[in-house]
Amino acid sequence: MTQDETLGAMLARRGFGRRGLLKFAIAMTSSLALPPSVAPVMAANLAKAKRRSVIWLSFQECTGCLETLLRSSSPTIDALIFDFISLDYQESLMAAAGAAAEQTLREAMAANKGEYLLAIDGSIPVKDGGVYSLTGGRSNLSMLEDVAAEAKAVLAIGTCAAYGGIPKAYPNPTGAVGVEDLVSNKPIVNIPGCPPVPEVLSGVLVHFISFGRLPELDDRKRPLAYFGTTIHDQCYRRPFYDQGKFAKSFDDEGARQGWCLFELGCKGPVTHNACASLKWNGGTSFPIEAGHGCIGCSEPDFWDAGGFYTSLAGGSATGWKNAGIAAAVGLAGGAAAALSTRIKTPLEDAPASPPEKTPPGKSPPGKSPPGKSPPGKSP
Repeated sequence: MTQDETLGAMLARRGFGRRGLLKFAIAMTSSLALPPSVAPVMAANLAKAKRRSVIWLSFQECTGCLETLLRSSSPTIDALIFDFISLDYQESLMAAAGAAAEQTLREAMAANKGEYLLAIDGSIPVKDGGVYSLTGGRSNLSMLEDVAAEAKAVLAIGTCAAYGGIPKAYPNPTGAVGVEDLVSNKPIVNIPGCPPVPEVLSGVLVHFISFGRLPELDDRKRPLAYFGTTIHDQCYRRPFYDQGKFAKSFDDEGARQGWCLFELGCKGPVTHNACASLKWNGGTSFPIEAGHGCIGCSEPDFWDAGGFYTSLAGGSATGWKNAGIAAAVGLAGGAAAALSTRIKTPLEDAPASPPEKTPPGKSPPGKSPPGKSPPGKSP
């Protein structure tokens, strides 16, 4: 694909016509929670779009974010969208190294000044001048300030880049911070998760290519379409929560029956992400479906927010002690609870205690008898 070739021309050359691009646009508008009427506009804009330069910098990280994104299960045309993006610099993926790699970075910045997307994974250490993470003798802090200055927008990929993540955990010996703590004059989108859901990045990139701007964000600068609700509200085990059916250990009968993992420490009620809807490995599963509670990895300071196996009802750590009532009102009003989790900040919404169990033979107020909802399915 040449630098001036449009996406429509490239897709046509590879055997994809207008109809295929429209189908892809319909799927993406649905993923991004956009009105169906936007699909033809997205398809037309994608067809006219030209190659977008992406510069990806990896800072204080474990490479997990890059690994998960490389293993994204996407339709063929989705892969072509990524082919259409020019990944001009990424240390782990590029063939060049050393001085040649640094020259590639400079050339990409100069050729796409003011138009390239800057992707960051990993936190930025700022203590002692940022000496705890260097690339080519330059601190991450220095590189971020330099490369972000001429970027069109910045993507903070993973919880470390978004909020500081595990490197920021107490006692934070390197002074780790997230991108938005240092960059204030550029549009920023946070895509948290340890690691993040890869299809979320796909949606953000397609939206940016189509409309030249980032999608609608929440108060933490996360894409609202993917982080607008909690994992609890999308979880297939939610009906068991509403019925007061909780696994007491990971190998008891409740666990075997797929009951709610709230009492085993699941942080789903206070964690905003798309894990339960998009899932992982091509929509195969996600941690709760595999039998382990959510650890809240897409929320700020999750590592310091209490034990992973401590129930939100009994947690005493700073991160959870002021947690509120959204999930606990499941019996009294599930719809109201779902709405409240969409508009409140995560750590204000944790349940103070699980709902009381419903006496045998009776249904919770406003709910159908358990037998009328198939096990494992949301009402």
